[in-house]
Amino acid sequence: MNSTTSLFCLDENRLNNLASQFSQSYAQATPFPHIIIDDFLPASLLDRILEEFPQPGTIEWQKFNNPAEKKLASNLELQMGEWTRVLLYQLNSSTFIKFLESLTGIEGIIPDPHFAGGGLHQIERGGFLKMHVDFNRHNKLKLDRRLNLLIYLNKDWEEEYGGHLELWDKDMTQCEKKILPIFNRCVIFSTTDFSYHGHPEPLTCPEGQTRKSLALYYYSNGRPAEEVSGTHTTVFKARPGDELQVENPSGGGVKTFLKKLVPPILIDAKNYLKDKQKPGDH
Repeated sequence: MNSTTSLFCLDENRLNNLASQFSQSYAQATPFPHIIIDDFLPASLLDRILEEFPQPGTIEWQKFNNPAEKKLASNLELQMGEWTRVLLYQLNSSTFIKFLESLTGIEGIIPDPHFAGGGLHQIERGGFLKMHVDFNRHNKLKLDRRLNLLIYLNKDWEEEYGGHLELWDKDMTQCEKKILPIFNRCVIFSTTDFSYHGHPEPLTCPEGQTRKSLALYYYSNGRPAEEVSGTHTTVFKARPGDELQVENPSGGGVKTFLKKLVPPILIDAKNYLKDKQKPGDH
């Protein structure tokens, strides 16, 4: 990083153009408002971030290994590389918040300086994240969660490796979109109690290769009346035909079985996950 100019990763004019280009598509997207933008950031910047992205075992990753998810996460800034921190800070900046508001039509967007549930996400071969909706309130800030932003860092990622981000309808009856997590692809979507998403199939990438992403979440003070509900943590929901076994520590080891259920049964993660606000790697 040799100059002040080189430290600024965002092109305001380009962001304005993207917002104008995609705002209508965002609002009309199904099964819920979202947009997929390829070549989102300068490739040279993401090359640097990929170079400094920590491998499994090299930092104190937060590890998740249960029937609903198998993945690694870190939101600790001092475990991140220099370029990664610079980018994440700028994705929480006024310049970027104005872009998000223009793109999504959501006013009063508030970033999260704590990166709760966000930051660095990494999935190894065999890892997965079952279908879910995310926690809807920030514990510390007491704000409503409104947006997810994901930037994928996976070069030469083949279709057969899996790891697609799946977007399902609100009744969890069918997948309406599958998104391959390729390098420099950005996905932004609105979060509600019905924005079901995940990558439920175990990764089949080669050993030593991982699915890497950056995740940021955005909030507002209040939300539309039709979206208001009780506060909840991450809520998993089984797909039709899924078989999911969950152990409930608070219930003395009682196990819940979900098998070929139509409609699926809701499972509230607070009943069996220790973390109040866990990463929702997508």
